[in-house]
Amino acid sequence: QVQLAESGGGLVQAGGSLRLSCVASGRTVSILNRGWFRQAPGKEREFVARMNWNGATEYAESVRGRFTISGDNDKKMTFLQMNSLKPEDTAVYYCAHSADRFAASRGVAYHYWGQGTQVTVSS
Repeated sequence: QVQLAESGGGLVQAGGSLRLSCVASGRTVSILNRGWFRQAPGKEREFVARMNWNGATEYAESVRGRFTISGDNDKKMTFLQMNSLKPEDTAVYYCAHSADRFAASRGVAYHYWGQGTQVTVSS
C-alpha cells in the first residue's frame, strides 16, 4: 500500500505560480507512474501530468509549457510546478501513483490517490 498527501495549493492571481508537493509513504518501490490530475466544479477529473519510472514525462495539452512535473528517485516526493496560471486552472489537484507500467494518462489505472489540494486562480 502507498499513502499520498498533497500540499501547496492556494489562491493566486492569473499569471502567478504555485508549486504542489506530494509526499508518498509505504511501498513506493512498486510505483511505476506518478501523476497529477485535477477536477474543477461540475467537470470530470482530467489528466494533468505524469512521470514514469525512467523519468519520462507527459503533459495535457492545456498545461504543456506552463507546468512541470518532477520527483525524487526514491518516489517519496513528487512536485508540480505551475507557472503562468490561468483562471481555468482552478480545480482540486490530486496526486496519484500507479504500479501499472502502462497507466499513462488513464486515471482508472492509478491505484493510489491523495486527498487533493485546492488551487484557485483569480482573474
